[in-house]
Amino acid sequence: MQKNASGQELNERLKKFCAAMNASNPTWDTAVILGKVNQYYFTGTMQDGLLLVKKDGSALYFVRRSFARAKDESPLKAVYPMESYGDAARIAGGQLGNVFIETEIATVGILERLKRKFAMESVGSLDRVLLSLRAVKSPFELSWMEESGRRHHHFLADVVPALLKEGVSEADFTASMFPKMVENGFQGMSRFSMFENEMVVGQIGFGTNSLYPTNFDGPGGAAGVSPAAPFLGSRERRLKRGDLVFVDIGFAVNGYNTDKTQIYMFGAQPSEEALRAHQGCLDVQRRVAGALKPGAIPSEIYDGVMESLSGDFRQNFMGFGARQVKFLGHGVGLHVDELPLIAPGYKIPLQVGMALAIEPKKGVPNVGMVGVEDTYLVEEGGGRCITGGGADIIVV
Repeated sequence: MQKNASGQELNERLKKFCAAMNASNPTWDTAVILGKVNQYYFTGTMQDGLLLVKKDGSALYFVRRSFARAKDESPLKAVYPMESYGDAARIAGGQLGNVFIETEIATVGILERLKRKFAMESVGSLDRVLLSLRAVKSPFELSWMEESGRRHHHFLADVVPALLKEGVSEADFTASMFPKMVENGFQGMSRFSMFENEMVVGQIGFGTNSLYPTNFDGPGGAAGVSPAAPFLGSRERRLKRGDLVFVDIGFAVNGYNTDKTQIYMFGAQPSEEALRAHQGCLDVQRRVAGALKPGAIPSEIYDGVMESLSGDFRQNFMGFGARQVKFLGHGVGLHVDELPLIAPGYKIPLQVGMALAIEPKKGVPNVGMVGVEDTYLVEEGGGRCITGGGADIIVV
């Protein structure tokens, strides 16, 4: 499989970006792209740099480190070394006109440094344009997502059960997963767009630790190492017979992520209550997946599914207690958390080429979090799963 994006692929992305900017912000003159993932999306290399895209479609890429690597990896012609923004201004010109920038990424300090070297008539946000553009994947991108999905499914179904040993702590269990993930093709990290969201491997919880509140907007729970490091897993909580094991991890190959959750029971059969809750989540996932067709409105999918659920099932659904999230799925790609959202208020129609993680989950008191998560591609006949499909609880 081709590892690097071709020059033609990158040119198509730039053309689509300029067309989207012309449609949404017709007075724009220059896009200033600072985020490393967005730089990679348009240049094919991930550096400490500055990408300027002009309204005429031209792109100028200025790189602090490593210029040599950028020249080797990127098919773009206009790649220049840069020690400061002043170097970029001397080549690109100091007048940028109406500027649009990643306001979710650029700090006040970075913007002030840019303004010392460039004249800007106005500053606007291009975050939504970039996220909407990246939501629709090309065949090149989808091929890597499918590869990630195959490896992800194999890892959770065939590798993880052997790592569950009586007496192991959550932290040590998570640590044992990481090298096995890398052996199975994982790139070594999962990227999130959420501001300052930190993750080592994923959300891991034994028993009721999977109900413990997290510091980000997700239905699952995790106690983590400590209040200062609310991830990885507890060093004190050790696996015992009769424990539910909650494993929610991303898997990425060549930059592209899939998202999947698998539930295990260690040394015992799950209770009838846990089985009913898990089966209800499987049913929700199937319904949402079947509705992932081009033209479908995500908010209508969400509303239709949620309105059909009984009051009893909705209790502790998509979170535990009062901390229930208001979505059933999210986009995934270069970041684990992307557009579109299966959520109230999100009315942009689905398109072929979109990839979404559908994650109905439900907390069971005194047991833990059950449910599923899989990554689907939007297709004419409905969502096609690339991570193996919703699975029953695996008894180890």
